[in-house]
Formats: sequence, structure tokens, C-alpha cells
Amino acid sequence: MSHTAEIIAVGTELLLGNIANTNAQVISESLSTLGINVFWHTVVGDNPRRLKEALDIARRRADILITTGGLGPTYDDLTKQTICEAFGQKLILHRDILEDIRAFYEAALHVPMPENNTRQAELPEGCTVFDNPVGTAPGCAFQCGGVHVLMLPGPPHEMETMLRRHAEPYLRELSREVIVSRDIMTFGMGESSVDELLHERMAHMTNPTLATYAKPYEVRLRATAKAESAEAAEAMLAPVCQLVRDTLGDVVYGTDVSGLPEACMRLLLERGMTFATAESCTGGLVAEKITALPGASRVYRGGVVSYWTDVKSAVLGVPREILDTYGPVSEECARAMAEGVRNITGADLGVSVTGVAGPDADERGVPVGIVYIGLATPEGTFCRKMDSGRRRRDRIQGIATNHAYDVVRRYLTGLPV
Repeated sequence: MSHTAEIIAVGTELLLGNIANTNAQVISESLSTLGINVFWHTVVGDNPRRLKEALDIARRRADILITTGGLGPTYDDLTKQTICEAFGQKLILHRDILEDIRAFYEAALHVPMPENNTRQAELPEGCTVFDNPVGTAPGCAFQCGGVHVLMLPGPPHEMETMLRRHAEPYLRELSREVIVSRDIMTFGMGESSVDELLHERMAHMTNPTLATYAKPYEVRLRATAKAESAEAAEAMLAPVCQLVRDTLGDVVYGTDVSGLPEACMRLLLERGMTFATAESCTGGLVAEKITALPGASRVYRGGVVSYWTDVKSAVLGVPREILDTYGPVSEECARAMAEGVRNITGADLGVSVTGVAGPDADERGVPVGIVYIGLATPEGTFCRKMDSGRRRRDRIQGIATNHAYDVVRRYLTGLPV
């Protein structure tokens, strides 16, 4: 039987934008692996009337309702009470849970339990109790009128602990299908161009499906299949992934990788090679992306952020005549920067970025958005010029960073840089 879930996050702080609703993302990812469809996310404030309205709508369109938040001891934590009223469930005091909460305060916090915490030990009669080893608010699940209701706490570390320990096993018993997805990553082609090439195929897919998602500076295609087993779903996805690779060609740089930096790190590890960076307009962003990955020290030797021309000359060894004749934003400077950082670090590859991120043109009149990417290799030095136009400063820096990694990726896979 196929199940449909709705996630209802309770908390006025979510509506005010004080905190992000990360719980919904985590729960949705979990449900997808269990073969449970998620068609709706709802956020409602700490208001019993509006929460009841949301529950009335949700129970008509989903057979699994998962709530987060509102299980605390304060006056505005009314999720349990409101849900029980909406579903005609009786709240009863669980003495064993109350003693667990009392022990938590005395042993972990070394203070007596406030009496209002007694409310947290009140749960629907006959429910399945979800204990909370990292907090005081237990969760629970019950079934009424063909609808399964699961209540989880709001703090993300408490919610995720309870989700893994209790909610997932509970839900696994309800679903006999699995949903498997593959993320096919591309760089160098816009979302509209990708869609134009694949639209006819995507429009007629039902299971598996294929959809495009524009990420910052690149496009992700997600192929998704539902089947009775992960193996069967994988078999359904294989031809879809191959279709994308055949259609889009070398703009596809990987499957199920976090981004171009990870794809490059894998390639460098396979080839036993290292690289180093010389950055100007990106201000160290290229280095930041690789060092954020575990194991980066095996491939990344180091970098220089050479914002001033004096640093380009004194540290990287860019000849003064290049800087005086062509300027710091030029192909000649990018090549010299890449060669310089390769020499001083002993890396196999040197990558450089120099350009104008804005908001104004440089002193030589080079317009905003012009960036040069240099790549020094054992076979010689290459350069790519990009023009991203008058975009926001951080956008230009992000695009330039991806171009730097794309140059490395293409060199390592034998493609034209």
C-alpha cells in the first residue's frame, strides 16, 4: 500500500523567520527512503485554532501526519492537547515517563523538576511512546480513522534522534516500498538549456521520474524510482542516468557528489596528484571549498590570496612587466599566477583566479564579470576567460570558483580545458 505524509511544523518562531524549518527537510529525506510520498509541508504558529484547522485539512489528504514542536512544558506548547481534541483521543498521565523526566532533571541538570514538566508525561491513551534520551519531551504515535499521527519534538537534535530511533522503525512497518534517488550533477549549461534537451523524455516519465533543479552556479537532475526493493529501484534508474549522460555529454561531472570540489578531489586521489591555488577576486573561496571536505590534505597543498599586485609579484613571482603591460586582470597574469603557485608549493597542478567582481570596473577599465582562470600543469599552462556580466559580487565569485574546479575536472578527465 502506498502512503502519503504531511509534515506539520508547529512554532510561531518559524513563521517569524527566527529559525529555519530544517526538521521538514530531514523528515522528508527520511520518508523518501521509506517509500512514503511527501506532498505537503505546513507551518503553523502556536495557536490551537489554527493548528486544528491545519490538522483538519491534512487528515483529508494524507494518511500519515508528522508534527514537530509544541511538546514542551510551557503554556504555548499545545500540540498534544490540540491533536487529541482533533482526533478524539484522551490524554493520560504516564507515571513511568514522569519519573524518567524527574530523573533527567536531578541527574543531568542537578535541579528539581519544575511541576509544569508533568504535562510532558501526558500522552494519548494507547499510543506508542517514543522516549527522548536527549531531552525531556517524549513523542508518540497513534492511529485513528485510518490516519497515523506521529508527534516529534521541535529541537532538531531531539527530533532527529527520535526520528531514527522510533519514528523510522514505526513507519517502516507501514510501507513495503522504497524510493531511491540519484543526483546527476552538471556544470556549463543553464537549466533552460538542460530542460530543452530533456523535456520530452521527462514529461512522459512516471516511474522513474526525472526533474531539473537549479543549484547556485550549476544544475542538478534528480532521477527517482519507487520499487519493492532498493536493488529493483537501482535497476530502473540506471538507464535514466545513462540517458542524461548521453544527452548532455561532458557537462555532466558526477552522480551523487556534493559538488565540483568533491568530484575533483576524487579524480585527484585516483591519479595520485595534488593542486594548489592562487586567488585574487575569489578571496580564498576556491581553497575554502576543497578544505571543507574530509581528506582534502591528501590532494590540496595550499594557496595564496594575492589581492594586491605587489603580492602577485613578490609572493607568486608574477613578472612586473606582465602586471605593468597587461594588468592584474589578464590572461597573462592568470597564467603566471598559476605557474607561480605550482612552483612555490610543489603541487602537480596550480590553479589561479583573477578578475573583477565589482561593483565597479578596475582601474584599467576591465568590466565587472570578467575573470581569468589559469591552470598550470606538467604539460603546460592553460587559461579560460569567463564573462558572467554585471551580476552580484558574491555571484561572480561563486561562478568563478566553479569554473576553477571545472578547469581542473576537465584536465583530469582528458577533456578540453
